[in-house]
Amino acid sequence: MARVTLWRWLLAIAMLAMLVLCLMPASLSPPSTGWDKGNHALGFAVLAFLARWAWPARMPTTLLALLGYGALLEALQSLTPDRLAEWSDLWADGMGLLIGAVVASMMQRIVTKPSIRH
Repeated sequence: MARVTLWRWLLAIAMLAMLVLCLMPASLSPPSTGWDKGNHALGFAVLAFLARWAWPARMPTTLLALLGYGALLEALQSLTPDRLAEWSDLWADGMGLLIGAVVASMMQRIVTKPSIRH
């Protein structure tokens, strides 16, 4: 249970960091992959990965909630003077969520794979 709590805290911290990065003025040069859609995909892949360990039995619901979080971030960006809300960003968020979920599932299989003894 303590391990799940740690993953939940890490997810909350990552979500807060994503909020700050998405709303900070573009003039401050936030960390970047060099491609806006890559930034979205990478950020949401990390969120999906953390969510997989935070709520392992609720992955579909958690992914849908994270996509909603992405939509909220886009809506908030539309309220800032130098950021834009784009449907393509939400699409990149969704792709990142799928990538992060697949990577986390593959990692879980490796970690929980029973050892074969001869």
